[in-house]
Amino acid sequence: MSKPAHGMSRLDQLIHECLCKHALNDDTPLPQIFGYLLGANPVTGNLSREKIVDAFDALVETMRTDEVGDGPADAGMTFLGQFVDHDITLDATSAIGTKIDPRSIRNIRTPELDLDCVYGDGPEASPYLYGSGDAHEYLLFGRKDNPYDLPRNCKGRALIGDFRNDENIIVSQIQGAFICLHNILMDAVKKGDDTAHDITNCAAMGVRSDAWHNHIKPELSGFEEVRRFIRLHYHWIILHEFLPSFVDQTDIDHALAHDIFPCAPIMPAEFSVAAYRFGHATVQPSYTLRKGEAPLDLFALRGFQPRDAGATIEMDQFFGKHAQKALPVGIKMAKTLFELPDNIVGSGLEWGNLQIPVAKAKKLALRNILRDRTAMQLPSGQQMARHLGLPPLPAPKALTDHHVTKTPLWFYCLQEAEESGKKKLSGVGGKIVASVLVNLLKHDYESVLHLPDFKPWKGFGKHCTMANIMAFVEKHRDDVKFREDLLCG
Repeated sequence: MSKPAHGMSRLDQLIHECLCKHALNDDTPLPQIFGYLLGANPVTGNLSREKIVDAFDALVETMRTDEVGDGPADAGMTFLGQFVDHDITLDATSAIGTKIDPRSIRNIRTPELDLDCVYGDGPEASPYLYGSGDAHEYLLFGRKDNPYDLPRNCKGRALIGDFRNDENIIVSQIQGAFICLHNILMDAVKKGDDTAHDITNCAAMGVRSDAWHNHIKPELSGFEEVRRFIRLHYHWIILHEFLPSFVDQTDIDHALAHDIFPCAPIMPAEFSVAAYRFGHATVQPSYTLRKGEAPLDLFALRGFQPRDAGATIEMDQFFGKHAQKALPVGIKMAKTLFELPDNIVGSGLEWGNLQIPVAKAKKLALRNILRDRTAMQLPSGQQMARHLGLPPLPAPKALTDHHVTKTPLWFYCLQEAEESGKKKLSGVGGKIVASVLVNLLKHDYESVLHLPDFKPWKGFGKHCTMANIMAFVEKHRDDVKFREDLLCG
């Protein structure tokens, strides 16, 4: 058996050597740096930095609202979007106020929809995420004080593939649900029942049997089958439920049929810093965790600490026909996000010699725009629209009153959604978000896009949806064979 390359699981090596090299006809791995779709757009003109910040602050103040309404997406889709983001991007370098070329920033996450935020690099390279002995193919889950919390070390830190998936108790429980799903399906594979047969057949799609056996250790075969099975269904959810919840279907279809940004980087800053941050505008100020209970303020749902058993959510409150709804994609944001708590933002910002006071630094919308203009210097919404052959929208009055005529890309994407009346991304925003996520699947030759015969597993119900997968997890998570052995603490 060949030795895996450093930092690659045996399955990743299999796909790279047997599928990707064959398809791409070269030896170059997917790049793990950010980049531009269009190039840098530095701040120019005669306005002082103070006046520019005042203009941006005036713009974001037009977004503040306490009159929230429902959009078309389930509330949980906002947090699934956060989970997806943490699966494909992690910029540990750039800072607001400090100019940096995104092409110099390493993306700590693999730029693939591969669930490395759940699996790490697998049992061999990330053993701290897994059980031991007979349970070595199972992911750790739960604490003795709360069997539905994430596994934690003695300091309360979650033992997961990406620490950010513990930042609030909703995304942490989506993380936990994927962990539980893996363990449930591992049980089925160990039993060798009809479900095991379905998992094996699904995992083998598009992979030669000799290649599989040459690259996968026999003792990890079941693990790799379950991981690929879950990845394929994850791809299906992104294509058929997550993207349609927030992006106009015409933009999704166009991205599937065309290469909108030829020769573009795998992870463009226009996506990660601007367009994909649409999710901030869909956050509700409060959420009901369980049916019949009073809603809790967003910032009462704190993470990065052991979670009390009373904070366990019912997933049907976030996904499915009885779920709460996300806010519509548009230019209004819950006023909660204009007063970020001290534990998130405790000081002001600097842009060169300009000191931005903490009261402004606590506005999430202003932080988004300042990161765009001061750190990444992204193209404006109007520049991107012209590049895509779309009629550009005029800059909002709050900007032109302050002599700023170009709209920051993040706000521009929300403005398009507002003016379209669809409550979803369209135009520039829709094309960027759809094209980047679709391109990740196009570049990944083990993805569901390259399996035209793939059909979701019938065990999740008539339709493969987050609601049905979450219901499956809640029904079976306590029946895992090594349930007690996988607890921490």
